[in-house]
Amino acid sequence: MQPTSWHSHERTALVHALTQAGPDAPTLCEGWRTRHLAAHMILREHRPWTQAGAGGGPLQGWSQSTLEDLAATALEPGGYAALLARIEQPPPAWSPWSWAGELVNLVEYHVHTEDVRRGTWAAGPGGSERTRDLPPGLQDALWSQLRRAAALFYRRSPGGVVLVVPGGPRAAVKAPPSRPTSDGRLPGTVVITGEVGELVLHAFGRGARAGVSVQGDVADREALDAVVPGPR
Repeated sequence: MQPTSWHSHERTALVHALTQAGPDAPTLCEGWRTRHLAAHMILREHRPWTQAGAGGGPLQGWSQSTLEDLAATALEPGGYAALLARIEQPPPAWSPWSWAGELVNLVEYHVHTEDVRRGTWAAGPGGSERTRDLPPGLQDALWSQLRRAAALFYRRSPGGVVLVVPGGPRAAVKAPPSRPTSDGRLPGTVVITGEVGELVLHAFGRGARAGVSVQGDVADREALDAVVPGPR
C-alpha cells in the first residue's frame, strides 16, 4: 500500500468499527453516540460550513442542531446504513478532503476509529481493550504527522515533553522552562512512552484510554495531566 492511501485505510477501519458498534453505542467523544460521530464525519467532509460553531461562539447552537438532525436519521430503518455508506465514499476530487486527504484525514480517522472501538469496550462487560496491530507504513505516517503537530498539542504543558516509541523513534516536543513558575517550582520533563497509535490518542486527549506510560516527577505528571489527560 502506498503511503498516500493510509487515510483510506483508516476510513475503512472507521466504517468497520461503526458497523460493528451499531447506531447508538457510546464513544469517547463526550455526549456523542456512534450516530453522532458518523454525522460529524459526513458534515465535516460534505458540508464543512455547518462546523462553523463546532468550537463554540454564536453559531454553536446551529451547528449542534444540524448535527443532531442528521444523527437522528440513523434511528430510522436503514438510516444508519445510509450514513455509513456516505462516509465510505470519499469526497469529490475538488474537495480539500480529497486532494489533501492524507494531511487532513489520516489522524482524524485514526482517532475516531478508536473513539468508537474503545468507547464500546468501556461500556461492555469487563471493559477489556484490544489494540490494533497497525502496519509499519501506517505507523510511519502517523508518527510523521504527530511529530509535526506535537508542539501544538502539548503547548500548554508547564514542563518539557518527550515522546518515545519502544524500539523506535523519540522526539522532544517541548523543552522544559529555564525559569521557575509563579509558584517557585522549576518544572522538569515528562516522558510519554507507547506505540505510535497510542501516542496519537494521548496527544488528542484520549490518554485515559491509551496504552501509554508516563514517567517523570509526580508534580510534573500531574501538571501535564491537567492540560492533556493521561492514563488512569
